[in-house]
Amino acid sequence: MVELYESVPNFSEGRDILVRGELVRAAQKAYWLDEDADPDHNRTVVTLAGPRPKLMDALLAAVAEAVEKIDMRRHRGVHPRTGAADVIPIVPLGRTSLESCRDLAHEVAHRIWEELKVPVFYYGLGESKRLVDIRSGRATPDVGGPLLHPTAGGACVGARPALVAFNVILYDTDLVTARALARTVRETSSGGLRGVQALVFQLTGGRVQLSMNLFRLDETKPDDVIAELERRGASLGAQEVVGLCPALAANAAADGRVLEGRLAAVAAGRASRRAEELADGEHRALARRLRETSGALMRVGAGQDAFLAAAEQSAALIPVLRAGGVLDDDAEALLDAAARGFRAAISTATAALYRARVEALDARLA
Repeated sequence: MVELYESVPNFSEGRDILVRGELVRAAQKAYWLDEDADPDHNRTVVTLAGPRPKLMDALLAAVAEAVEKIDMRRHRGVHPRTGAADVIPIVPLGRTSLESCRDLAHEVAHRIWEELKVPVFYYGLGESKRLVDIRSGRATPDVGGPLLHPTAGGACVGARPALVAFNVILYDTDLVTARALARTVRETSSGGLRGVQALVFQLTGGRVQLSMNLFRLDETKPDDVIAELERRGASLGAQEVVGLCPALAANAAADGRVLEGRLAAVAAGRASRRAEELADGEHRALARRLRETSGALMRVGAGQDAFLAAAEQSAALIPVLRAGGVLDDDAEALLDAAARGFRAAISTATAALYRARVEALDARLA
């Protein structure tokens, strides 16, 4: 089966809708899953998936747009940043390994320098630098440089496992108190929650935001953070997932923003277009059903019953599309990754409650 990758490039533009549109259009050389823009952070997060060649082409095209359209000399926003195409993580999907992601990240980095003359810093798996070191000016580029691009700055490229970018508004909390709270949940050698990075930002309207990356999802999920904040007496407002959330870690804030749902939706949509091209009555009917299926999968809610149903549907679509002559390697890889991701999110209690369904699902995925 084709190796499948996810990338979540963060661009330093979240206000200009025309620039954001150009970035997204360029990125659609791969499979576009989501766009999430924030004007306070002045940042847009785009989520892409695809096999290596498609993802490479999409990232180079989107970075080229960022270099052309974003001038860091005029950039203003609360989020720390290094460049126009600020952070470009490569994340494994399905059966792809992290080592393969690191290899792709290095190839992306070299092409960014060779074709766009933007220096690149490595971070993530197997690298010695952290984003905090790069943004503080304590690091030199690994590819290109040593000077940054005069308008586009530098890019940070690396491989990492899936994470969740998770924000919470803190009510009735000043910045000093909020920063102290962030220190209590941030992972350190002396305590905090495992796999949590946390910063505090002052947003417009006097709002205070606790902004977190949860990078050990097997140990700490958004609901674990909320429980800890409530235990510490914090007054909590809106919760927000930035980008998409793997089903394994999804809570109510991820309703309609579940990564695996988007993967399966893209596959169903791709197969629908192939069915339309065949143009006979049977395939037109199949195309219509697949469009409906794609829309439902795009909006999958965060819950055990929803995850089990979506896992079954994703796995079942593979033989259905194959029988209809509209399954290609990319769609199969997307559906396989979606089904496996949903299956990993099924709790032991849910598996016991729906034992026959889960056993049938596992047999399909074996």
